[in-house]
Amino acid sequence: MTYKYPNNVEMMNRAGKVIPSGVYGHLGPAEGCMIPSSAYPFFVSKAKGSEMWDVDGNRFIDYMCGYGPNVSGYCDPDVDSAALEQIKKGNCTTLPSHVMVEFAELLTATVKKDWAFFCKNGGDVTSFAIMISRYYTGKKKIIFVNNYYHGVAPWTQKPDTPGTLIDDCKNSLYVDFNDLEGLKKVIEENKDDIACFIGTPYMHGNFVDNVLPKEGYWQGVRKLCTDNGIILIIDDIRAGFRLSLAGSDNYFGFEADLITFCKALANGYNVSALCGKEFLKSAASTVPYTGSYWMSAVPFAAGIANINKLIANDAPAYFKAMGERLTSGLLKTANELNVPLIVSGPPALFYLRIADTDGSFLHHQEWIAECVKRGVFITNHHNHFTNLSLTPELVDETIEICSEAMSVYVKNHPEIYR
Repeated sequence: MTYKYPNNVEMMNRAGKVIPSGVYGHLGPAEGCMIPSSAYPFFVSKAKGSEMWDVDGNRFIDYMCGYGPNVSGYCDPDVDSAALEQIKKGNCTTLPSHVMVEFAELLTATVKKDWAFFCKNGGDVTSFAIMISRYYTGKKKIIFVNNYYHGVAPWTQKPDTPGTLIDDCKNSLYVDFNDLEGLKKVIEENKDDIACFIGTPYMHGNFVDNVLPKEGYWQGVRKLCTDNGIILIIDDIRAGFRLSLAGSDNYFGFEADLITFCKALANGYNVSALCGKEFLKSAASTVPYTGSYWMSAVPFAAGIANINKLIANDAPAYFKAMGERLTSGLLKTANELNVPLIVSGPPALFYLRIADTDGSFLHHQEWIAECVKRGVFITNHHNHFTNLSLTPELVDETIEICSEAMSVYVKNHPEIYR
């Protein structure tokens, strides 16, 4: 039996009348990570731990984790209890709660930075990092790594993006990941006008295999930035706390000047953070930047509980173990069926791809669709996440479901798998 979605379709029809695209942004089926859309549900009714149920009552083991925020488990009792206790005391008050200070103290001690500034979304803090860098250096150009994603603000886009102007991108420079010589060339050509270099700790772009840094790459980037007065920004929105609780710069053996966090910060409560070195603290204090709900206390309380839980459970080691258990099981099935499955990226944030013989994504999409229709929620072209509530039993169930789905896919293609 495979899942059907009549209530999901009905709800999407209703949504399309009152909401642009019905479900917009990266969660929407139109964004390309849920193809064919007929294989996927659109709306959830409830979630707990590593599982969620859609509006048709279908149950899924979820490896998207809300695209990252679910790091301790949906409806985690420790995190939710801290949030509920704070609700009783106050949330958006005229003056910020003292819990903001406690959260900043815990966060800076954990990620080994000197200060923390809180916002709501990942794009809030990547934008603030750019503003601080430009103000501190008095320069305007930004070095990006090709195939990057740092949010949806105009400065993060290419000139052909709808709603973006050529002027928004005129100070953008581009280099390839792991290419120190290319970076040296770009710096030399723009030596006196580069404010910052921004990159993710490893390349976890969509629609491509993930790529880890070569040995010495980040140390080389760090030296080039230091020698040329360039602020080094690490966008740790996606990978933060999953590779190392001290931040992914620490994991790869270097130190960023500014580092951004969001997804795994408070287990789904809406808060993001920019952490930085002491020499940039005055600039961060000077640049005007604020938001109506940025000092709400409930996410701070949730964040404290969440970080403490990650520390107590040695979360990165657990994420790695669960990811390795899952991906090794999938690779075993793929090898038995002669399916060219490629696993890339760290096990905690693994990326999957069936290497189609024609170079398209169609075969991979077909297998993933069969997985989803049987109760494993993964998407086609995005990395996936493990979390603290994911048990070995759930992982083994996932392997069983995905293996069945792969067998169905193989049987549907006798022209390939004889």
